[in-house]
Amino acid sequence: MESPQPEVRDYILIEDIAPSDRPREKAMRDGIGSLSTPELVAIIFGNGMRGKSVLTMSQELLRRYGGRLSDIASRSVRDIVRDNPGVGPAKAIGLLAAFELGMRCRDEDVEIKPVIKGSDSVYALMRRRLQHIHHEEFWVLMLSRGNTVVDRLQISSGGTAATVVDPKIIFKRVMERGDEVASIILVHNHPSGNLRPSIEDDRLTSRLVEGGKLLDITVFDHVIITPNGYFSYADEGKMRN
Repeated sequence: MESPQPEVRDYILIEDIAPSDRPREKAMRDGIGSLSTPELVAIIFGNGMRGKSVLTMSQELLRRYGGRLSDIASRSVRDIVRDNPGVGPAKAIGLLAAFELGMRCRDEDVEIKPVIKGSDSVYALMRRRLQHIHHEEFWVLMLSRGNTVVDRLQISSGGTAATVVDPKIIFKRVMERGDEVASIILVHNHPSGNLRPSIEDDRLTSRLVEGGKLLDITVFDHVIITPNGYFSYADEGKMRN
């Protein structure tokens, strides 16, 4: 009789990996930072599916999203379950929970009341909230005379291409803070990735700048955040205070 041919597989089972190189053992020995991205995802998932190891599932998931963690983090639980065979709601929720914890950990390094020194400070403060969502949101940063952030206020949330902003609501909320607020910065996102402001963005900025003059409130900047970076009206010389 001919000896059986070894099974050819396009996936890797955990038992195929030397015990010392398996994710949990490797983390215990060398620290969590020694793990590759697929190994970290495998730790979160915990187990694989029939005929496929958790490590292979993790590698396949990452390939589906081009290896971009930010792309995965912006997906919903339903999206991840739909796109990845064997990944159920529990695994998807665990993965997104890990992303959320990481972002909250990073946010702890930001001062509770940060000082805005320029558009890069605005971007650092607001990018987590706005960079990867799939709808537009409009926010206002209220600043003290020393440019310390007094408050962050969401004004509106809308569709993928626009959101409705009422200047009266903005100035009403600002004036409620009294002398505590000396200036404001406008912030919104473009989910499309287009860094350039629209004609409507320009019109709204002009209206708010003019309204601020009447109330002695300076509009310092309008920052547009996208998945690929940001645009600053002030940096581009488009503010007319």
